Amino acid sequence: MKKALIVIDYTVDFVAEKGALTCGASGQQIEKAILHHIHEFIDQNELVIFACDLHEENDTFHPETKLFPPHNIRNTKGRELYNAVQTLYQEIKHLPTVVWMDKTRYSSFAGTNLEQLLRERKINDVFLTGVCTDICVLHTAIDAYNKGYNLFVFEDSVASFNQTGHNWALEHFKHTLGATIL
Repeated sequence: MKKALIVIDYTVDFVAEKGALTCGASGQQIEKAILHHIHEFIDQNELVIFACDLHEENDTFHPETKLFPPHNIRNTKGRELYNAVQTLYQEIKHLPTVVWMDKTRYSSFAGTNLEQLLRERKINDVFLTGVCTDICVLHTAIDAYNKGYNLFVFEDSVASFNQTGHNWALEHFKHTLGATIL
């Protein structure tokens, strides 16, 4: 294992037409590319991490409560992976190279064991996919950069509900974080 694919927040609430905090069509349009990259990493026996937002119902202490409507609530349909990505996850979740990771902040590194998983496997190359480009993907990318990982972002596999923010984040990945945009 030399690299890891992180699929960030590709859930019903963030992608489905009636998701609680959906990026809608832009998120739906990247599904095939995400599936392709998951298959590619699985076929190469590389690590695939599904880093998914987790919130508790009526949590008044979480900082996002003031910013966004309730989303990705524990044990709800909205927290499941979106569409064919959920189906694929069910087929591959038993593999030792597939990890489900709950996260409660924008960054997949904040409050999780992501860094430990990567370091113990001697993984230095981190590839990002998912939503939203300018929120959770961005914060994960910043933390990966600050921790010294080689950063790659699949442009065909990230989306946001804010096209301006999406475009800005792609430029930021490339010019400020030194990421390779694929």
